[in-house]
Amino acid sequence: MQLKDIQVQNEKETRAGFGEGIYELAKINKDVIVLTADLAGSFKLGPFQKEFSDRFLEMGISEANMIGAAAGLTIGGKIPYTTTFANFSTGRVYDQIRQSVAYSNKNVKICASHAGLTLGEDGATHQILEDIGMMKMLPGMTVINPCDFNQTKAATMAIANMEGPVYLRFGRPKWPNFTSVDGSDFVIGKAQILAEGTDVSLFACGHLVWNAIEAAKVLAEKGISAEVINLHTIKPLDQEAVIKSITKTKCAVTCEEHNIWGGLGESVAHVASNNFPIPIEFIGTKDTFGESGKPEELLEKYGLTPHYIVDAAEKAVARKNA
Repeated sequence: MQLKDIQVQNEKETRAGFGEGIYELAKINKDVIVLTADLAGSFKLGPFQKEFSDRFLEMGISEANMIGAAAGLTIGGKIPYTTTFANFSTGRVYDQIRQSVAYSNKNVKICASHAGLTLGEDGATHQILEDIGMMKMLPGMTVINPCDFNQTKAATMAIANMEGPVYLRFGRPKWPNFTSVDGSDFVIGKAQILAEGTDVSLFACGHLVWNAIEAAKVLAEKGISAEVINLHTIKPLDQEAVIKSITKTKCAVTCEEHNIWGGLGESVAHVASNNFPIPIEFIGTKDTFGESGKPEELLEKYGLTPHYIVDAAEKAVARKNA
């Protein structure tokens, strides 16, 4: 695939992709149950709640109890999906996830919306930039951060078919929607090559996949051929795809709406250092909390917009050629 083949269909919230995906999934899988911590509206759960009221559990603002209840439901063969903001899906309930879900290897799907800086005006107390690191360190936990509405819908449905705990991360704002409508280009654990290139690899997840695409267009105008790879599954990482790309381009940039410590960038760097050491630049927040502001303003302030990715790519290429 080339950059010219990527076409924006519309702009939709990734969280709406979850809402549509869980509704469609419930029609074909009677074991699916949704638990929410007073956030049915934020997760677009109206249709699910109306049609499958017997499989909808309103837990109130008691996130820890929600995780414990979800773990218990798996013993009876149910597939529970828990829903609250990413900060409360991880930071507030880490002990319950570690002990009752991960250590016990329970089939709980932890679905976390409003992740990263693009939560916006609610500010640092509701934003979280550490959650990928927290979740990927738990043995047996699969970590997925899809890039748009279509892919979030596909991921929501796909994780029901795998056994074991999953952390599914997505966002609040409307975002360019460009992956396949039927979700056929999404496979858990398999990188998505969005554009082939020869000079630098751009590895991204979540909202920043689109920013990497936009950066690649600018780089092309400058004569730099960027390979854009959507690493939606951060754990288990598609190591084969990473190695194949970096052995070709010999330098890389990682892009994530998350702290560079503990996130996607560190996972890519680990693979590179063990197999094919190269210059890598990291786009993400730098050991800081977020703050209140409009999503686009926060992405700019914290260095996550396309022009920062362009600068990082040029630096990586220069280091390679030094």
